[in-house]
Order: sequence, then structure tokens, then C-alpha cells
Amino acid sequence: MDLILWRHAEAYDAKDGQDDLERALTTKGERQAARMADWLNRQLPAGTKVYASPARRAQQTAAALERKVKTADALAPDGSVEALLHTVRWPDAREGALVVGHQPTLGLVAAYLLAGQPLPWALRKGAVWWLRSRERDGVRQTVLHAAMSPELI
Repeated sequence: MDLILWRHAEAYDAKDGQDDLERALTTKGERQAARMADWLNRQLPAGTKVYASPARRAQQTAAALERKVKTADALAPDGSVEALLHTVRWPDAREGALVVGHQPTLGLVAAYLLAGQPLPWALRKGAVWWLRSRERDGVRQTVLHAAMSPELI
């Protein structure tokens, strides 16, 4: 199974009294999302399921893909590693999953799957880490298939 972790693109800081979930992408964030979406659309298998946090900035980032997106409350800011993995059915789903979410959860998931413990790894805004589950000699492994940031595209 493939698990693609996509951190939402650059968003405006919250204004006084503004709900964090309502923060929108900046103009730079919109460009980051579009660039990464173009790259992802060239790479993703057709059956990949797309999940996004209910936060506006994550929804806007996911919308750049122009694919069907499932909103999952478990992916909201400050979500847990366990909730994210349960949502996408890692590593047993038949189809790949792309998750548009937030730090620190995405970094914690990447560290947990690659290093065996939820360490505070950071994903840059708009960046993607593509992980792949495979079995070798009866042992399940997670490998880093790709890591890409909008600035490299």
C-alpha cells in the first residue's frame, strides 16, 4: 500500500478571534498547491483515495488535485498517528491513500512508519512524503518512495 502524506500549502496566520480551521491559503500557498497537484496527478495511480482534514487550508490544497476528496475529522489539526492510520486502513487497504493534513501529525506518522516511533519530524508546507508498505522475506517494511517539495518542481 502507498501512503502519501501531503502537508497543506502555506496559509495565512489566524486573525484575532478567527477559528484555526478557517485559515485560508495565501497566494503563495495556492501556487504551491497547484504545483504539487500537477506533479501528483502525473504520479498517482487512478485508484488512489484522497483524504483531507476539514481545515479550509487543507481542503483548498486537496482541491488543487481536482479529484474526489473525502473529508475526515480524524485528520484535523492535532490529530493522532493512530487516527490517521486507522482512517486510511494502513497497511491493509487495497488502494493507495493520499492524506492532506497538518504538522505535527504528518511528521509523527512518517517517523512512526519509517523509524518505529513517533518522533517530531517536520514536513515543509506543501511538501509530500510518499511511503510504501511492502513485504520482504515475511517481514513488513515501510520504505520512502519519494519526498518532494513544491520548490523542487
